[in-house]
Amino acid sequence: MAEITDSANVLPAAVERFVLHWGDLGGQWGVNRSVAQIHALLYLSERPLTAEDIAGTLGIARSNVSTSLRELLGWNLIRRVPVMGERRDHFVAETDLWEMVTRIAAGRKEREIDPAIAALRACVAEADSDPALGAVAKRRLRAMLDFTETMERWYGQMLNVPRGTLAKLIRLGGRIVKFLPVKTE
Repeated sequence: MAEITDSANVLPAAVERFVLHWGDLGGQWGVNRSVAQIHALLYLSERPLTAEDIAGTLGIARSNVSTSLRELLGWNLIRRVPVMGERRDHFVAETDLWEMVTRIAAGRKEREIDPAIAALRACVAEADSDPALGAVAKRRLRAMLDFTETMERWYGQMLNVPRGTLAKLIRLGGRIVKFLPVKTE
């Protein structure tokens, strides 16, 4: 990214487009637009930025920037870095895409999947002991729990696959099926 000028805080067109688009995508993913835009700006920045740099560049209130930076720090997507001769905090984003996606997945699992599994387990236990609940509802609750637990186990297994191997698996896509035993029905 071209250096952000201190006087005008003007972004190159491609950077501005990315920041705006990432902000829109953030909204679709349930992430505050400002949080996503700040993440995009830090991801493309060639140097650490202060909260004031970010506020001036994006035209976002300083208080909103502070809140957004705390959220990004909580997701472990950015970090504070020291800058010689500066007392203000400077921030940089994780730029390794695999690491970034892994951190996002871990955060979403912790915030969404783990509570869902706990709730489904409680529902299944309650359903099993409720004679008034029909077999169809019990079966569907159990199926949802089984599916969610299967996906959670798969996620855990994929964390242990070396990054290069995982990349190859992903690139194989649906072609990987040809390596599996054929089951005739």
